[in-house]
Amino acid sequence: MTGNVIGFVGLGVMGGPMARNMALKHAGEVLVFDTQPAAFEALAGTKARRAATLAELGAQADVVFLSLPGGPQVEQVCLGAQGLTAGPRRPSVIVDLSTTTVASARAVAQRLTELGVAFADAPVARTREAAQRGELSIMVGADAALYARIEPLLHYIGSDLTHCGAVGCGQVVKLINNALNFENTVALAEMMVLGQRAGVEPATLLDAVSKGSGDSFVLRNHGRKAMLPRSFPEKSFPPEYVLKDIACVLELAAQNGVTAHVTELAQRYFTATARAGWSGRYYPAVIEVVDRGIGPAPREG
Repeated sequence: MTGNVIGFVGLGVMGGPMARNMALKHAGEVLVFDTQPAAFEALAGTKARRAATLAELGAQADVVFLSLPGGPQVEQVCLGAQGLTAGPRRPSVIVDLSTTTVASARAVAQRLTELGVAFADAPVARTREAAQRGELSIMVGADAALYARIEPLLHYIGSDLTHCGAVGCGQVVKLINNALNFENTVALAEMMVLGQRAGVEPATLLDAVSKGSGDSFVLRNHGRKAMLPRSFPEKSFPPEYVLKDIACVLELAAQNGVTAHVTELAQRYFTATARAGWSGRYYPAVIEVVDRGIGPAPREG
């Protein structure tokens, strides 16, 4: 598929660097679209060409990648009256790099199939820096034939690809990955506060635990880079985004007869984080909630 025209919709925090890598590495033409004019700065110095509308991009691109806030936006971009499939000429493949519910991914896939458009869910993991380096982890839900078609293109943005199963399975794995990350962050926050109050400096605690079975990605990244210096910048992944993903996980758990108590506790902690002054700030700020004794928000319902 290296000669195909690539389309990319959504040039945000993750989408911008992903689209840039595609524009730099793809041999064919690359078209991009975003509703915010400033977003196109991420493509400066590349061959990427800006499409004026989604309909224009859909009429010219063979394979379209999406990086959008969630399922409603994916559905609107794919199937809306002014969306990618509204015109007589449609893309042959749409690949969603966003994080959505599993049900949403499968519903969009079904409706696109009826229009003759193949669909894969391929949510990404790791940081913005990894996106800039083209070293994301990508979890793909697609049939085997479609996965084989899109795999070379996904390698433009990812160093680790996993074919998780049929459509929707990429979202299953991504949501579970995120839930484990958020839950680990809450657990580490509690233990960092406990260690410090019991007389161990947080930096010493992290050094020691990193050499034992308590080591984790969360410790080495969120713990050292955010929770230790208490640095929670804006325009990073805020508690509101955490809560969106957790809601998706709990929906999936309910649909499959699983009571996810640990995930529910993390939901309450991040609800408290958003309400207690860290809305819009980097989500490891949950340690401030623990340290100040605010505690998790009451369970709703």
